[in-house]
Amino acid sequence: MSAYYPILLYAVVVLLFAAGTLAASHLFPLKPRKPTGIKRMPYESGMDPVGTARLQFDVKYAMVAIMFVIFDVELLFLYPWAVVAFGEESSASWRAAFGSTALAAVAVFLAVLALAYYYEWRKGAFTWR
Repeated sequence: MSAYYPILLYAVVVLLFAAGTLAASHLFPLKPRKPTGIKRMPYESGMDPVGTARLQFDVKYAMVAIMFVIFDVELLFLYPWAVVAFGEESSASWRAAFGSTALAAVAVFLAVLALAYYYEWRKGAFTWR
């Protein structure tokens, strides 16, 4: 139990520091607090807000970002397989036992990804207006 005393002491010091910092910021403010109507307005890049915030926007960028994530995750699955299958540390027994099975699984995986890529291409996800 005595091994946990430093951790408990550290947690107490952290909590006291956080509470002290918050208390000091309220007791000794560094700026005058005089809220006005102009100070309470939303600020957007130096321009006055005009209109509503609920605007419709094109989701083309989001589609491209999602496709990037999908095809990026593909590499996360392929890289370990390629390192094990073709790396210098891979043994001949692994290739004999799992080589054709793993190759078939990766081929199916790539075929599904190619099909998804073709589908997105035919839907026009890669063309910009």
